[in-house]
Amino acid sequence: MPLDPALDALIKQVAAVPTPATPLTLAEQRAERRQLALAVAPSPPLAVGSVRDDTLAGVPVRIYSPQATSPMPTVVYFHGGAFVYGDLDLCDQICRRLCRDVRAVVVSADYQLAPEHLYPAAHDDCLAVTRWVAEHIADYGGGNLAVAGDSVGANLAASVALCCRDEGVPLAAQLLAYPSVDLSGHTHYPSQSIDITGNLMSPTEAAECAEVYLSSDPTAGDRAPASPLLAEDFTGLAPAVIGTAEFDPVRDECLAYADTLTAAGVPVITHVYPGLIHGFLSLSTISPAADKATAEVYAELAALLAA
Repeated sequence: MPLDPALDALIKQVAAVPTPATPLTLAEQRAERRQLALAVAPSPPLAVGSVRDDTLAGVPVRIYSPQATSPMPTVVYFHGGAFVYGDLDLCDQICRRLCRDVRAVVVSADYQLAPEHLYPAAHDDCLAVTRWVAEHIADYGGGNLAVAGDSVGANLAASVALCCRDEGVPLAAQLLAYPSVDLSGHTHYPSQSIDITGNLMSPTEAAECAEVYLSSDPTAGDRAPASPLLAEDFTGLAPAVIGTAEFDPVRDECLAYADTLTAAGVPVITHVYPGLIHGFLSLSTISPAADKATAEVYAELAALLAA
């Protein structure tokens, strides 16, 4: 299927921005990506019952509560950004919609970024927040608990789900949106050759960011938790919704993970959305197809949490 016209227009618009004469600093790169993310966010933001910032287990979080009465499910969410970019504001629209559509309390974790904080800092932060919420679930939704994330946030969600299984922390579901689940660099996935991003992040840049994150332990990508696909055991994991896109460099990693979970007896719902690209959860305001895909995976997560 051809690339979604609305996304094609966005990519061309971004690609038309002149390349800076001198390389941007990391702070400038983060600001640039922040500006782009906020440019495609709904204005005004989607309304939910309440939004408040807090700190859990030493990690800054933003907590979204729906206009509903307890008990309700809780979703701990981890943003994307190649371990180097992203913050609570950049995933705000994703979390607001997740809260509204799933009718769940959403706890968004502002985990530490590389290169200031190397592996396993991001993973440890995400696991710490999930443990805290699980141990104090009555203070949040009081119902079933799930983890969710997009891109490397989905990598972190998958790795946290593995740890929760091992530690006996009850998870009802995991939502993995275009997860990067193999950071080893040892396997070539055909979809890695997809690069239609213009001046958005290329597969090469994403791999370089992951390499920076893992530089504290260059062998970490050869195993879980850094590479959930390379875990030794997948039995007993929470049911998963996995969504990827036709024009997504990590598409084949996602499908490999879905197949691996299925082979281990884990219930999995898998989607490869035609015409869409990596990052479609944050592009629903400009692409009806991305909007429809987002609605579908959120509805499936809601159904798992209600079971």
